[in-house]
Amino acid sequence: MEDPAAATADAANSLLEIRVRLPECDPEIWRLLELAGSLSLGQVHEVLQAAFGWEDTHLHRFTAGDPFARLDPVDGEIIEPPQWLPAEWCEEPTDLAEEDCSPDQLLAAGAGGAFYEYDFGDSWLHRLEVVTRRPRNDTNPPARLVDGARRGALEDSGGFPGYGEILDVLADPSHPDHADVADWVAEVTGTGDPYDPDVLDVAAVNRALDACFRAA
Repeated sequence: MEDPAAATADAANSLLEIRVRLPECDPEIWRLLELAGSLSLGQVHEVLQAAFGWEDTHLHRFTAGDPFARLDPVDGEIIEPPQWLPAEWCEEPTDLAEEDCSPDQLLAAGAGGAFYEYDFGDSWLHRLEVVTRRPRNDTNPPARLVDGARRGALEDSGGFPGYGEILDVLADPSHPDHADVADWVAEVTGTGDPYDPDVLDVAAVNRALDACFRAA
């Protein structure tokens, strides 16, 4: 039988390569991340915020399964699956503290995959999937962006449908709302430069991740 303490140590010393995607976006927005197995889900939350350009102004949660999947009753009762939240937000019996759970534990609970939801109004759902797991050495940073596609969606843009509509309006200078939407995007992004949804600056994300862990 495997020693539980040894298994925990192996997980803590592992380096997880995880693919994270926004499955409802087309074309898909995705990131390939390397994460230390010793991180807490609270730290993974910070990584995902930096990787997708979110501003951490809304609630979030981790779940082992799709939080929007239909639940079948068990003995006539609907049992809510567990969710991982910051400890101060935990109120329900199925709420678990994200500070006490590692990405390895979450992904094991989800059989290799899990979900992160950001902003319960816009419901930005991220699918996390393990690609590889290998030993971590001292040269590996706690978190690193390896690759990805497209910049993150705009904060407060109305979820997947709203963001898609904004991109359509921006791409059509003849649209009656084009000027208003362009002004709103400039305000959100803090720049008047043309908004390109296909650009991802991997180096800038990794600088943000380095700063995040230096400040910790």
